[in-house]
Amino acid sequence: MCRSPRDESRGARFCVALLLPILTWVAMPAGARAPSQAPQAETSAQQIAQLTQQVDELRQLVVKLQASVSELQATAASKAAQPSAPAVAARSPATATAAAPPAAVAATAGAPTAPPEVQAPGATPAPAPASAKTADFLRGMTVNALLDTYYVYNFNDPIGRVNYLRAYDVSSNSFSLNQAALVVESAPDMSAGKRFGMRVDLQFGQASQTLGGNSANELRPDIYRNIYQAYGSYWIPIRGSLLTLDFGKWGSSLGIEGNYTKDQMNYSRSFWYDFLPFYHSGLRATYKLNDQLSLNYWVTNGTQQSEAFNNFKDELFGFVLTPIPSLSWTFNYYVGQEHPDVVVVTNPGPGQQNLPSQQGTYFEPIPNAPNGRLHILDSYLSWQLSSAFTLAAEGDYVTEQLEPYSSYQRVTGGVLYARYQLTPALAFAVRGEYLADPAGLYSGTRQYLKEGTFTTQYKVADGFLIYCEYRHDASNTRYFLTETLGVLASQQPTLGFGFVWWVGQKQGPW
Repeated sequence: MCRSPRDESRGARFCVALLLPILTWVAMPAGARAPSQAPQAETSAQQIAQLTQQVDELRQLVVKLQASVSELQATAASKAAQPSAPAVAARSPATATAAAPPAAVAATAGAPTAPPEVQAPGATPAPAPASAKTADFLRGMTVNALLDTYYVYNFNDPIGRVNYLRAYDVSSNSFSLNQAALVVESAPDMSAGKRFGMRVDLQFGQASQTLGGNSANELRPDIYRNIYQAYGSYWIPIRGSLLTLDFGKWGSSLGIEGNYTKDQMNYSRSFWYDFLPFYHSGLRATYKLNDQLSLNYWVTNGTQQSEAFNNFKDELFGFVLTPIPSLSWTFNYYVGQEHPDVVVVTNPGPGQQNLPSQQGTYFEPIPNAPNGRLHILDSYLSWQLSSAFTLAAEGDYVTEQLEPYSSYQRVTGGVLYARYQLTPALAFAVRGEYLADPAGLYSGTRQYLKEGTFTTQYKVADGFLIYCEYRHDASNTRYFLTETLGVLASQQPTLGFGFVWWVGQKQGPW
């Protein structure tokens, strides 16, 4: 057992105090130690001299002991005044393994153990190795792929095999590729201290032309056609709530239906999905006050504009209310200005060589460009009555004007949905819809549209769905194509089959 110098000095003093009376007793003559038994004291000079010599020797021994004690005390005081160095406790491999977290033990099992490094106080921590940074960036990343194919038979046998007013199943009597999509996402994760993330959705097939191929909205549609979504995210905690900021291009949440078929009740999309915006580019903010209420705000280039074609920035104000986990209500108000102030010139003629251009695309200004407003009121509700039965409803009111002083063109209507999961593999869904287009803002024809859809969904396995769907579109006027050129019909009945595959680590709706 080790002792400090201070302990040694105390021990020396104790030894002196203990030995002094013993040595004195030993040095005394026998008669002095036991006076009751000794004969009469000797008084001769020889005895006095011997006693004096023994006392002197004892005095010298005491002086030496006191000097040793003083030296030990000085040494202890000197060591106490010096700053103590940090002590590193040596641990055996067994002790180190027992103290390490399970993940660290698994990572270091079978590997040589390096001695621990002691960092001096105030020193700058060493930067994390490149492998650690890469692991942090890849944490939570998912790579996902989807393939959506279909065959639809149109009972009108239309010329050109065209299904009117369909968003995705646009071809009839043809085996068709709706979309092949690749989704790469690294979402923020507050539990891991990761506030940023990103998502990119690449898309190919017929849906890519529907979503990004409209030259009325996109000045250069070919550049962005295959990028359905591409945005970065950043999360900001605020007083126990969360603010999410997204910057880039994202799929619109106007309307209850979405892009990926696997997450929809029906295979085909409604008239309202085809009419409302598919995507936006800009800045999106979502502030989650609590588990029941979230607030939304967007500022965008416009509806379906990867690049702005005027100087006006559209805005959205909305909220999502979830009073109970099984009930969700979304409300959106969108205001914009959807009239371009430039037009693309594909083949510049004489006198147009000096037009402004961007990457070889020439633009010409539109004199006195119209600047009337677009207003969209969109609201939808989803109610999970039980684990098997779901109801949903959507209502929309859209107005647009050419000039601020012009009269508004209106489109109004709504959709009702119901879905029942009969077995874990088999589900049925119905949809009924009404869209009033009295000015032809949606279809280009003054008409009132209705449709009814019945869908059977069969889950072959996780990641593989088969749809069988009958849909009947109707109008109050003759609008739909038939087998005879120039002859239109007021009805468009179709029977379709959809086959959807997907793989990846992403959970829930895409």
